[in-house]
Amino acid sequence: MSETPISSSASQIYTFKQARVLRERIIAAVLFLAAFSSVATTIGIVYILLEESWQFFQQVPVLEFLTGTEWTPLFQDPQYGIWPLLSGTLTTSVVALALAVPLGTIVALYLSEFANPKFREVVKPALELLAAIPTVVYGYFALLFVTPALQVIFPNLPGFNMLSAGLVMGLMIIPSISSISEDAMRAVPLNLREGSYATGATRLQTALNVVFPAAFSGVISAYILGASRAVGETMIVAVAAGLQPNLTFNPFSEAATITAYIVQVSLGDLPHGSLEYQTIFVAGLSLLVMTLILNIIGYFLSRRFREIY
Repeated sequence: MSETPISSSASQIYTFKQARVLRERIIAAVLFLAAFSSVATTIGIVYILLEESWQFFQQVPVLEFLTGTEWTPLFQDPQYGIWPLLSGTLTTSVVALALAVPLGTIVALYLSEFANPKFREVVKPALELLAAIPTVVYGYFALLFVTPALQVIFPNLPGFNMLSAGLVMGLMIIPSISSISEDAMRAVPLNLREGSYATGATRLQTALNVVFPAAFSGVISAYILGASRAVGETMIVAVAAGLQPNLTFNPFSEAATITAYIVQVSLGDLPHGSLEYQTIFVAGLSLLVMTLILNIIGYFLSRRFREIY
């Protein structure tokens, strides 16, 4: 008479274990599909870029593409030198990083080492809201507010220029750099700070000489992410920097970036399979290579300065 309840309880435990194993397998399958879809999407993008770029290089020599100083693929006398687009991309990115890296680092140091917890809990999410603003809004902000303000200081500044576009891109990147850098600094063990204070160092000396070097690998990752966002930014440069490919590194000049060119010609007017159509993909491949180089540099720098506590 007493064996029936025990057998029923054991059966319930066995059923519960089976259900738990089934749930874990479903979750593992969903996670695998999510990871696989990301990898498959990346492979698909790279395949399309390489395939169309290969067709492009069947008609345009690689040397002409890499060394040419004019980019006029839509003209009657087309030229396919990528340097005018590269110079615009690099110049706007350098201007953006010149603003975002120091300001983002200062904000991260302040939030990590000087701000009280309540102030940090309010300011950090508010700062990260800047990253949620659509980039086309930033673009018109650069064109309609920043450029006229800069023209008060520089009267000869043209309406479309790389300076205002780069500065607004820097404002857009600051939240990414400050947020990731602040997380890296707060991960530095407390005993390093206490050891610094024990030697008589001030809070500022501790922040600059102990916390920042200890968190440098994470800070470098934030810088690389910011640089990648600057290189790949589209709407701000398309609206504020102009669409005229010029081989110049002068930020006061108008120029086109790689992303701006892609936006300019990707309107569905070009015949599929034409050489003009394939320039979209070869420009995208150039952008992919630039971003890949930045990520490789970031990977090795992170490994070089990584601290294990």
